[in-house]
Order: sequence, then C-alpha cells, then structure tokens
Amino acid sequence: MQLIGLMGVTGRTRLLLAVVCAVAVASVYAGQPVLGQMGGDLGVPAEAVGWFVAAGQLGYLAGLVLLVPLGDLWDRRRLITLHLFLVAGGLMTAAAAPNAGVAFTGLAVAGFFAVVVQTTVAYTTALSVPSERGRNLGIVTSGVVIGILGSRILAGFLADMWGWRSIYVTLAALAMVLGVLSLRWLRADMRTGTARYGALLRAFGGLFAEPVFLSRGLIAFFLFASFGTLWSGMALPLQGGPWRLSETQIGMFGIAGLAGALGATRAGRWADAGNANRTTGIALVLLIASWAAIGQLPWSLILLTLGVILLDFAVQAVHVSNQHILTTVHPARASTTIGAYMVFYSLGSALGAASTTALYSAAGWVGSAGLGAALAAAGLLTWALSSRAARRARNPAPPGTATQ
Repeated sequence: MQLIGLMGVTGRTRLLLAVVCAVAVASVYAGQPVLGQMGGDLGVPAEAVGWFVAAGQLGYLAGLVLLVPLGDLWDRRRLITLHLFLVAGGLMTAAAAPNAGVAFTGLAVAGFFAVVVQTTVAYTTALSVPSERGRNLGIVTSGVVIGILGSRILAGFLADMWGWRSIYVTLAALAMVLGVLSLRWLRADMRTGTARYGALLRAFGGLFAEPVFLSRGLIAFFLFASFGTLWSGMALPLQGGPWRLSETQIGMFGIAGLAGALGATRAGRWADAGNANRTTGIALVLLIASWAAIGQLPWSLILLTLGVILLDFAVQAVHVSNQHILTTVHPARASTTIGAYMVFYSLGSALGAASTTALYSAAGWVGSAGLGAALAAAGLLTWALSSRAARRARNPAPPGTATQ
C-alpha cells in the first residue's frame, strides 16, 4: 500500500524526473555518434563497435529483471538517488577504461543501474491523479527520448573538443548532482504490505503470459529495434563519403530527433482521452513511412532530417501509449509491469545496435534502412493482429455463427 497518495505532480517534480530519465538513458546511448572514435582508441573493429551500445543495453536488461521490481517494495525516492550514484560509478569506469573490456564493463554497469528510468516512471504514475496520468507520463518519458537524442548533440561537441572520454565524465557529474537533488526535492514514497521480492519476480515472469502485455511488449521490441537501427548505424555513413561529417555535425541530427519526440508529448493527452490504441497504430504507419526518407541518406540530408523527425515522433507516441495502457491495467504493480515491458525495449534496442553496424559493413545503408523498415512493419503487423484479437474478445460471434 502506498502512503504518498494521489497528490498530483508539481511542475518542478515533473521537470526533475524528466531530467533524471534523460541523463540515465543518455548513459547508455551517448556513445552512438562517436562509435568510430571509441573503436579506434580501444582497438575494436568497425563491424563490432555497435557492442559499445549493446553492452549498456544488456546491462539494462539485467537491471529490468533484478532491480526494477524493488520499486514495488521500497521507497522509490531512495532507489532513484542510489541508482543515480551507481550510474555515475559505471560511467567513470568507462571514462577511465584502458581497453575495450573495461569499457564494456563500465557501460554494462551504468546500463544496469540506468533502469532508474523505470523507477522514475513508476514514481510518476504513483503520484498522478488518473485524469493527469497520461499527461505526466508524456512529459516525464519525453526525457527518455531527449536523453537518447540530446546526448548525441552533447557527445558530438565534447568528443570534438576533448575526446570521447569527456562525454562519460560529464554524464557522471550530472548523475551525481541529480542524485542529490532527488533526495532533497522528491517526496518520500514509502509503502507497507506483505509483498516479497520473490513474489514480485514471479509476478514479473507471469506478465509475459498476458495477451495485452505480450502484444504491447512485442510492439515495443520492434519499435526500439527500428529506432536503434537508425541511431546506432547512422554515424557510419555520415562519417564516410560523400558527407564526411564530424562528430559534432553528426550529433546535430539529435536536434531533429528532439523536435519529433517533443512533438509527440501530446500522446499522453490522447491516451487520457481513450485513444491510446488508435494512436499506436497511426504512429507505427508513420514509422514505416519515415524509413522511406531515411533511406535517402546517401543522396539527401534534407530527406534524412525529415525522416528522423518523423521516426522520433512515432517512437515517442507509441512508447507513451503503451505505458499508459499497461499502467492502467496494473496500477498496483507499476514498477514490475514497466520493468517487464522494458525488457522488450532493451532487447530490441540491443538488436538494432548490434545488427545495424554489421549489416552496414555487408550491404551499406540500403541494408540498414531495409532492416529498419522491416522491423517497423513487424510492429504494425503485431498491432493489427492484437487489435483484431481484442475486438473478437469483446464481441464474440453468436453461437452457431459460421466462420469464414
């Protein structure tokens, strides 16, 4: 039983929680625009540099299973604070890494504790009155996409000035500051009850047998695999001919992504109005369309930019809608439910990060763009089939009706 009550979320709290999400998720994705520089410094071949991102994602996956359910047991404010400090420790390890093995370890540790994002989302859900849940989730989770994309801008600039290691030092400092602010500014989130960690882990696993949860999770898997295909692979062709862009210039594409993501913050309001599922379907169609423009990268940076805006709009709209649906179905187990849902996110992101660099080496950007579009189409197909099944469950055929 939660003791904080539905007291609402203040503007300052929303802002702090959004920034926590942004910095935590940036710790996993900040290396995307500088993968070539990291690989060259640490002796990792071009076809394997995607593992700098994938290592963080695999750590994130472990954290989703082992850490996020703790948010349904303990004070989430203290968990948020502790995890931010541990994220900082992992980032400093990566920054000081003398070889690839230490860097992979530091990034995996940072990813493991970066699941503070899910604890933050659950904390937001717990504080929100039902009529504002979608709005608050839309604002706070916008920090996730802002962190992924904004870190590209920051990373490109810092890498050009002081090298890739400065990126992780900066993020570590920000994580420590946010840890202090979270402890001072956030309300306590104590709870009482008889739930135990083992029971929560069993509940975590049991969610994967629920049709609504499984369909939303599979949509998230394909969604973020498509997202990762773009953002982990785009730096490679932009560094080469004919564009030969610097890390700072590549990072600037994050501004286009931010514009798209922020444009989708109203997805929470659409979900509050009962349109979460419809929003998901429309956004997935837009995601497929975005790849037609993104595929033109070798010939047009303007079309690439338009495609990036559209892709990030679609990803944020689907992500907010999914979380709104799932936290509405399981309000008493928000941390466990969000953590289980984000397993799909983590697996999809890791798949996109690892496969796009390998595919680019084999087939060029045409291959990477084809992969991104195919993953988006798989997400739309999953949505269509699950929506059809839900309609049939709500409106079963009368007895004796012949089936075609």
